[in-house]
Amino acid sequence: MSTETAATTTVDHRKPSVLFVCVHNAGRSQMAAAYLNHLSEGRIEVLSAGSQPADQVNPAAVEAMKEEGIDITAETPKILTTDAVKASDVVVTMGCGDECPYFPGKRYEDWVLEDPAGKGVDSVRPIRDEIKGRIRQLISELLPTGAGPTA
Repeated sequence: MSTETAATTTVDHRKPSVLFVCVHNAGRSQMAAAYLNHLSEGRIEVLSAGSQPADQVNPAAVEAMKEEGIDITAETPKILTTDAVKASDVVVTMGCGDECPYFPGKRYEDWVLEDPAGKGVDSVRPIRDEIKGRIRQLISELLPTGAGPTA
């Protein structure tokens, strides 16, 4: 095997990394991270954080994800750090505005989604479902053909 082929093979097998950021890291970013972990079957490194983290994950988001067979009860909101942004290939923001650090060469996406804060599970389901669709699209872009979500 040539050196060029070995280097290419190494790069091709590195897991892509995605960071989801919203203000409280209690609803949208937690659901997105959980879906990406679940649907990518661990083939994508997943981080989530908030610019002003809440004390706990939104109970309606927890309930909505349980309906999908995904348990996020053990998750806790985390503070956004510059290191988390630096470590990520893709940064998906969800209403955090200018509080997310910008680094050239990173892929940034801003997902405009309704904030589930203060809403009941009936109002969170459509947000959850929209996130799931966006996650499926993201997986298809980040993983090689034939390695998309199985669920």
